[in-house]
Amino acid sequence: MQLATESSVSPFIPGTTPAASSGTPAGAIADYHIIRRNGAVVPFEPNKIAVAMTKAFLAVEGSHGAVSARVRDVVAQLTDSVVRALLRRQPHGGTFHIEDVQDQVELALMRSSEHDVARAYVLYREKRSAERAAAKAAEPSQAQAALHIVENGVRRALDMGALKALVQSTCDGLGDQVSADTIIEGALRNLYDGVPADELRKALILSARTLIEREPAYNYVTARLQLHVIRLEVLGEEALQGEMATRYAEYFPRYIKMGIEAELLDPKLAQYDLARIAAAIDSSRDLQFGYLGLQTLYDRYFLHIEERRIELPQVFFMRVAMGLALNEVDREGRAIEFYNVLSKFDFMSSTPTLFNAGTLHSQLSSCYLTTVDDSLDDIYGAIKENAMLQKFAGGLGNDWTPVRALGARIKGTNGKSQGVIPFLKVVNDTAVAVNQGGKRKGAVCAYLETWHLDMDEFLDLRKNTGDERRRTHDMNTANWIPDLFMKRVMEGGQWTLFSPSDVPDLHDKYGRAFEEAYSEYERRADRGDIKLFRRLPAQQLWRKMLTMLFETGHPWITFKDPCNIRSPQQHVGVVHSSNLCTEITLNTSDTEIAVCNLGSVNLPAHLGKDGELDHDKLRKTIRVAMRMLDNVVDINYYAVGKARNSNLKHRPVGLGIMGFQDCLHAKRISYASDDAVAFADRSMEAVCYYAYWASTDLAEERGRYSSFKGSLWDRGILPLDSMKMLAEERGGYLEVDTSSTLDWEALRRRIGQVGMRNSNCVAIAPTATISNIIGVDACIEPTFQNLFVKSNLSGEFTVANESLVRDLKKLGLWDEVMVADLKYFDGSLAKIDRVPAELRSLYATAFEIEPKWLVECASRRAKWIDQAQSLNIYMAGASGRKLDETYKLAWVRGLKTTYYLRALGATSAEKSTGRGGELNSVPVSGGVSAAAAGAASGMGDGAAEAAKFCSIDNPECEACQ
Repeated sequence: MQLATESSVSPFIPGTTPAASSGTPAGAIADYHIIRRNGAVVPFEPNKIAVAMTKAFLAVEGSHGAVSARVRDVVAQLTDSVVRALLRRQPHGGTFHIEDVQDQVELALMRSSEHDVARAYVLYREKRSAERAAAKAAEPSQAQAALHIVENGVRRALDMGALKALVQSTCDGLGDQVSADTIIEGALRNLYDGVPADELRKALILSARTLIEREPAYNYVTARLQLHVIRLEVLGEEALQGEMATRYAEYFPRYIKMGIEAELLDPKLAQYDLARIAAAIDSSRDLQFGYLGLQTLYDRYFLHIEERRIELPQVFFMRVAMGLALNEVDREGRAIEFYNVLSKFDFMSSTPTLFNAGTLHSQLSSCYLTTVDDSLDDIYGAIKENAMLQKFAGGLGNDWTPVRALGARIKGTNGKSQGVIPFLKVVNDTAVAVNQGGKRKGAVCAYLETWHLDMDEFLDLRKNTGDERRRTHDMNTANWIPDLFMKRVMEGGQWTLFSPSDVPDLHDKYGRAFEEAYSEYERRADRGDIKLFRRLPAQQLWRKMLTMLFETGHPWITFKDPCNIRSPQQHVGVVHSSNLCTEITLNTSDTEIAVCNLGSVNLPAHLGKDGELDHDKLRKTIRVAMRMLDNVVDINYYAVGKARNSNLKHRPVGLGIMGFQDCLHAKRISYASDDAVAFADRSMEAVCYYAYWASTDLAEERGRYSSFKGSLWDRGILPLDSMKMLAEERGGYLEVDTSSTLDWEALRRRIGQVGMRNSNCVAIAPTATISNIIGVDACIEPTFQNLFVKSNLSGEFTVANESLVRDLKKLGLWDEVMVADLKYFDGSLAKIDRVPAELRSLYATAFEIEPKWLVECASRRAKWIDQAQSLNIYMAGASGRKLDETYKLAWVRGLKTTYYLRALGATSAEKSTGRGGELNSVPVSGGVSAAAAGAASGMGDGAAEAAKFCSIDNPECEACQ
């Protein structure tokens, strides 16, 4: 058996090269080379990987003169997988050591269930390694040849002293748990004489990042090595950390001038006192970044001119801060204040704001909600609005309930309608055609009320079977469920489906008014006054909803009545849907497109040394954050007039949180516990209290929002009070804890005196990307795995739970065996018996936690929030009964919305037993059901390989944050 890249091309290799099948241009392969063990550098030839794999199969299965069709197919798939993994590590070309390639081949075989072949491959590698070691020992020792590097066409000897000084500087402050020598040794293995200098820098980064799985501190070393490369690109010369205070001050004014001349930055930025601004930049904050966070900023956020970045991390944060302070009286003072909360990772604005603040295209808002009326003009007008908003904006939520159902009469032609489904197909294709400024995929969610006659087909939209003309694989869908339907489900009643053209007022009714109108329509149908309807058991429709949710990930379960009954703005309109991520609940109509501006507090940054919330710091951070969010309303670019009018009238914002799980780890609390529920309650109470109070401060300074009169705020009804309103309207089926600890009466009096600046203040968004930037768990999510590989547009990143590693080190349990066990058990401690039970409970992963705990925590937050929260439901061993109980519990606990169902299948992916150091050595997930696969729009068959969070692990879509 010959190993990968060392064999000659064989005639039995499939005709399509792996490069072609993986979508890599043939010419791009020429940018990659292999370093052989003798130091020779040869072209990277993917076909040789296929040769080696084929020979491994033949060695096990025997050669009969031909390769079977099965082996051909398996080899082609595995080779493609290996090539993809290698190219993701160095997307712009570079070199791989022969051992790295073989590690990937070994890993691919292990994950493919080809156990015997993988074992033969491993044994052969070990045998050859022993033979080489023996041969080397028999040879007389020779001095290592000096290495030379080439930079800007100049060849020079590698300065090992300078190299070691650089790497050592990146290890400073991280203790003896990291070693510069280890990093250098690993990098030198991937170098050859005459190597380009940029490949030397890449080799150092790759060497450090392969060590992260064994020691999480290397995450920061890797980030600092990458930071060194970024500085070289931006400044044009190398700069160590100790020089950066001076370098930032010198570079910042040049950056502003350069950005304005390139028509990237708003010329108003030049009107700031740039010397004062530059002096406020703190270069030491560059050291906070982990590798994933820094690489994410570099790949997707930093401004560039012809692909050359012109921003460094602190320049980036200051640009955003200045962009948000443009209309302030003391612009410099406010910009510095905004910069401090961003750069310290206390608060982070949402992705659209980070992308565009301070630029010529100041589209800063995150979410848009629209209602589509029942006419061709309105339908195609709404689709055009979608396109315009998607060009510059974030996620969209469309309310399609008013559009008449299939078979309904069209008065103008006396024909029959094709219903809502064909139009949703157009919406789906528009989201694909109009991506967000070429930066990320367009994203939209369609909402439909449960009484709509097209509900059956709506539930089927994401299925992989059936008429493709009536399928929408690239958009999201959600059920907008009235309380009356849930009562009929609970009580075993019947449910009637109507066309909205026959029951037009149901769309704008909720609570008791809806129940009365709906029941009257049912009586009219029984009398024959309404011809087009369908009646079925409510439980039958509910079961299909849950079945489709499990099978396809859609439609999501959201509840109309709590969103409206508890809405502060019910006096001026109706909430007809939520948004793309189910956390925004704002009014929409044919004249108003709701807009929301998002940002999130880093909750663990506000824990004191005693593990308790630092209320003083939290209050200060939220006061600044709310000012930043309110500023977005005025600075934002609105692609559609109806969005501008709505946002200026109501001024809603959505302050959220992230890092909830990190706080539980710091407080030594298991997610599946009453203590976690209590912390969810008290922490959200504090965040909401300070957010609402901050809005009153803004109202006192700037004036109350124009539609304040008549709102729940104006009537002295706070979000907690609105729970009583929901109980009264629902008439039962509501079990919610209503305890409180802060002085809400004082806030009520304050609102009565000065009003509110913002109609809505709080919403918990997914924080998909911004939590990566600062290095915490997303929003309110439980830990996915304690050790895994995260894939996104920036590549693949090993993520280790630093808190767990610290605890295992204290017990003397953190070693290579523990790393191997975590890999084998998909990042779970549950089956690693030598870990104390207390730690196994504390670090239980998402699928080990009963979903009821997620709902209970969410319920405690919900009573304080004036909008909603993006709540994923994780469920291992899902069954119809478990789904039924969980979603009924969500309704009874007063939740407004839920998001994706993450259901884990019964099988799991094969485990890695590699040597360590392989970047992909941790399975991203094991055996995720179709529900998770359905969450990954646009991923195709590959979606089944990994649990998808929203679409954050889909490189084509990061729609929310």
